[in-house]
Amino acid sequence: MARRKRFEEEHENHERWLVSYADFITLLFAFFVVMYAISSLNEGKYRVLANALGTAFGRVDAATLPSLPNIRPPVVQELGKPMLTAKQRAAEAALKREKEHLTRMANDVLKALAPLVRQGKVRVTQNNRGISIEINASVLFAPGAAKLSPESEQALRAVAQVLKDDHHAMQIEGHTDNVPISTAVFPSNWELSSVRASSVVRLFADSGIAERRMVAMGHGANQPIAPNDNAEGRMRNRRVTVMILSELPDDVIELPFEKPEKEKSVEKNEGRNEVQQNASPSNGNS
Repeated sequence: MARRKRFEEEHENHERWLVSYADFITLLFAFFVVMYAISSLNEGKYRVLANALGTAFGRVDAATLPSLPNIRPPVVQELGKPMLTAKQRAAEAALKREKEHLTRMANDVLKALAPLVRQGKVRVTQNNRGISIEINASVLFAPGAAKLSPESEQALRAVAQVLKDDHHAMQIEGHTDNVPISTAVFPSNWELSSVRASSVVRLFADSGIAERRMVAMGHGANQPIAPNDNAEGRMRNRRVTVMILSELPDDVIELPFEKPEKEKSVEKNEGRNEVQQNASPSNGNS
């Protein structure tokens, strides 16, 4: 019987590459740590790093190292965001200034109408169009009337004091519920909503707001913000909205003109007839 081998044959290791790979990853990590530390351009960190490297690879006197130049770190663009042109940066800055200005104005209006806001009779919002001041009609007018009450005049004059030194255009809109009205003064809700808006414009003008900034509009019952099938909803729909319009320009897109198919067919036939006439021989005498 053959003599049994004293030692079993060693199995070949196919994962030895992991050792080299781990060393490589460790060195790569250390390299990027060093690059990051240097990129901050901090003199103190630079000296600490120099001492650490000197200890690891042979002592180097940090005093002999050259001083760092006064270099501003480069501006790094965030991934996924394109570089902006000067015009785009200026537009973004203007947008930011406009929003901040409108926000300050909205807060001033809120302070002026704070009691009515707490009662839920005034609502101030801000969007891309500008600032919207929604005032319930019960605060301003008697039912079916368009004359401002003395209490409402005081509140509106406080708003005018906030807005009179501004330059934004204003749009005052009157709204009603869907209950028909037919009187000698107001034949329909169109007239009632328009005259109510005009009454607010007139008071603003008397309070110092430039007339060229304002326009009055009557929407009748066509823009409800609540259902008209209950008393609470109809009360919300009877309102006057003061819009302070943003001055940011809108993106204007010119739409291409498409000729009607009939017109295209006529032009095509005319072109074909012209070609045929040019191709036909002349019948004149030679």
